[in-house]
Amino acid sequence: MINRVLISELSGLEASTVTVAGWVEKVRDQRHVQFVVLRDESGAVQLVNGGVVRELDSEADAKKTANFELTQAISEVANGSFVVVTGELEHNERVKLGGVEIQIAKFEVVSAAIPETPVKPDSAIDVRMDWRFLDLRRPEQALIFKVQTTFEHALREVWLERGFIEVHTPKLMASASESRAELFSLEYFDTTAYLAQSPQLFKQMAQAAGLSGIFEVGTAFRADPSFTSRHATEFTSIDCEFSWIETHEDVMQLHEELMIAGITAVKEKHGDQIAKLLGVKLEVPIAPFPRIPLAEAKEIVKSRGYEVPRSDADMDPEGERQIFAYVKEKHGHDFVFLTDYASSIRPFYHMRHEDNDDLTRSYDLIYRGVEISTGAQREHRIEVIKKQALEKGMDLDEIDFYLNFFKYGVPPHGGFGMGLARVLMLMLGQSSIRETTFLFRGPTRLTP
Repeated sequence: MINRVLISELSGLEASTVTVAGWVEKVRDQRHVQFVVLRDESGAVQLVNGGVVRELDSEADAKKTANFELTQAISEVANGSFVVVTGELEHNERVKLGGVEIQIAKFEVVSAAIPETPVKPDSAIDVRMDWRFLDLRRPEQALIFKVQTTFEHALREVWLERGFIEVHTPKLMASASESRAELFSLEYFDTTAYLAQSPQLFKQMAQAAGLSGIFEVGTAFRADPSFTSRHATEFTSIDCEFSWIETHEDVMQLHEELMIAGITAVKEKHGDQIAKLLGVKLEVPIAPFPRIPLAEAKEIVKSRGYEVPRSDADMDPEGERQIFAYVKEKHGHDFVFLTDYASSIRPFYHMRHEDNDDLTRSYDLIYRGVEISTGAQREHRIEVIKKQALEKGMDLDEIDFYLNFFKYGVPPHGGFGMGLARVLMLMLGQSSIRETTFLFRGPTRLTP
């Protein structure tokens, strides 16, 4: 390992000789002094060469020669080059960049960049995605993935405190998890396999296995040709399933506990940087989140002058934005659970209300006007599962392995699946999940 000091640690050190490493962000090459802004993964620092030597004469000594070589190296270095620098750390309140600077003694170019960069401050998002590794050098972009790490860690802490187990489900499947719509298929030896849309069936298998509470943060795939700001063909799904629930209310309570824990952790660790770099002031939500049955939500939206135009019983994106506006005005809340979705638009494994077979014990969680998650109590009675699958036109033989889970006793259970990139997009005020996905995959993007 290169023996270096992180730039973020410099302000806490006494004046001394230090070594830092990172890439060159900016060079100001003045006649008698040179300034270099160096950035690593933790921050940026100003480097100074005050002993500029532009020319050598026949009487030049070793020190002057060394200063000339240093001056030349700094003059010729291109932005983006990776360098290792050793020098004297000085505290200087006049330096806006952290109140410290380093007087350069040794300047080593480890990896030189070409002078012209393909990414400019005003580059379109497609250009930035083409050169994602350069785009991620920007502090605001790197911050997004630091936030992601903190958010996931906070969720895991909640699950682990409750005794949940982390699982990793397969992404190659012999049949669809819900339907054949939006499935990627591929050759698999002498048969056809499908990329998993969701770990749903395997999450329920864990309940049959007696694991009680499980979670997964993993990849899911949807062959959806959408080009919206919130859709991707490959995405990270946060999934949770647990047993011994009474209704979907139990799932919603855990869900809101997780969201509060995640946002609280992000605000405590990154709140100042988020405000500085992204212009977003994080607000930690308060439990309970508002809960509105879908039918009632549609009436509220209608009273606001918008009637959902869909032919099915679902809510549309504009309806979600309208119900969020209503909740924000009435409750001052960024979240709302829309509950009791029609069985006609929910999967076969969602439990239905005992007194109304047309409604399911399910919900969508809306965050700032965008759906981020679907959750439900699952049906655990095998005869009911078969009946509901047949009503959906499914072939029972194709889900025979799934039906086997329920032949030997399964407790009442439920859970949810949630899109990580959507949560981050909304939390951090970004315009698209492309910004909050490390490497985005969509209908026309398979690289880098």
